[in-house]
Amino acid sequence: MIVHKSVVKRSRQAVKHRERNISVKSGIRTGVKTVLEAVEKKDSEAAMSALAKTVPAIAKAAAKGAFHKKTASRKTSRLTKYVNSLKA
Repeated sequence: MIVHKSVVKRSRQAVKHRERNISVKSGIRTGVKTVLEAVEKKDSEAAMSALAKTVPAIAKAAAKGAFHKKTASRKTSRLTKYVNSLKA
C-alpha cells in the first residue's frame, strides 16, 4: 500500500479541524441557548448581553470555516429578531 506524506499530513489536519469545529459549534449552541432562555424569561438586558457575545462568536466561526457564511448570517438574523421582539 502506497502512503504519501501529503495524504498523511492532510489526514492529521482534518482530525484537528474536525475537533476544533465540534468545539466551536458546541460553544455557539450554548450561546444561542442562553439568548433564547433570556428571551423566554423576557429579560431584555440579559438577552442583549448574551446576543452581544454570541454574534461575534458566530461570525468568527464562519470566518474559520466551522459554518457556512450564509448559515452564520441566518443564525445571527434569527437571534437578533428574537431579541428585538422583546422591545416591541
